[in-house]
Amino acid sequence: QVQLVESGGGLVQAGGSLRLSCAASGRTFSRYVMGWFRRAPGKDREFVAAISWRGDSTYYADSVKGRFTISRDNAKNTVYLQMNSLKPEDTAVYYCAAADEVGLTTTARKYDYWGQGTQVTVSS
Repeated sequence: QVQLVESGGGLVQAGGSLRLSCAASGRTFSRYVMGWFRRAPGKDREFVAAISWRGDSTYYADSVKGRFTISRDNAKNTVYLQMNSLKPEDTAVYYCAAADEVGLTTTARKYDYWGQGTQVTVSS
């Protein structure tokens, strides 16, 4: 079992930055692929970024590539999402998730555990 708690969301102006954190409970955090997803108002949930269990491989949605960086600290059971050059279209509830997979995955149904989400609002 893995429990996930996100933090770090808030209101920021366009062009600004935020760093999201996701704290995980459980001793097996390091075995999971970790991902970030988001759901904007009136839209479906979409993949944002994923990181391998070792942290040596990452993958990003085209919409955030070059602006967002996913990282993890297995000693702290935490995964991060550094978001720079934020745009109003980045406004969404952001969720972290854990997948018991060998490789990176962008498919939400392959993620076994989800956090409650943290709101990110980018004003223009």
